[in-house]
Amino acid sequence: VNPDSPQKQVRFVTLSGDKKLLTPQPRLRTGFFSALESQMIPAGCIPEACTSVGAAKYGRPIGLDEVIKVDLIVIGSVAVDPSTGARLGKGEGFAELEYGMLRYMGAIDDSTMVVTTVHDKQLVDDIPVEKLLIHDVPVDIICTPTQVILTNTAIPKPQGLTDSSRLVKLQIIDLPPPDFEELLFVQGFTGKNYLPKNWAKFEF
Repeated sequence: VNPDSPQKQVRFVTLSGDKKLLTPQPRLRTGFFSALESQMIPAGCIPEACTSVGAAKYGRPIGLDEVIKVDLIVIGSVAVDPSTGARLGKGEGFAELEYGMLRYMGAIDDSTMVVTTVHDKQLVDDIPVEKLLIHDVPVDIICTPTQVILTNTAIPKPQGLTDSSRLVKLQIIDLPPPDFEELLFVQGFTGKNYLPKNWAKFEF
């Protein structure tokens, strides 16, 4: 589930329903993903665990080499087209990077449902599908306060981490050494076979 504020209630419902929650580290500054389960969290602390600080506090870090299975993905959107499943994010590329990492790990595939939660006013009908790039993630289901929409999207989902100059530059700061070691083996990510040990700058 996306780590941003609009999806906080989704994270709360997930943990309150005794489901396993996998959430990306905010902006990927200190790692990749955190896994949380209700039994890992002290009584009354689930609301805190749904925040970025709480997820890092109570969650278990998940590396790129861990074998996991993700049943459902929830991402945020600035706008989404219910007729095609095309979406627009904030333009920073984190949702695409997080999706690509999960594909790289083998945690998801084309059949894994992608859901977005938005307000009804964020539904649009004019996102040009022909301008989407290979890394853009379409959605299968749209949830608003008033309706649930099945998009039956025909837009191909990204197959992994891709190299696209159209994505913004991404800085990952303060990653611990083990995470840097994992990044060395991400093929097709930067086109380079080394990264500095205390700072990384990725240009897509």
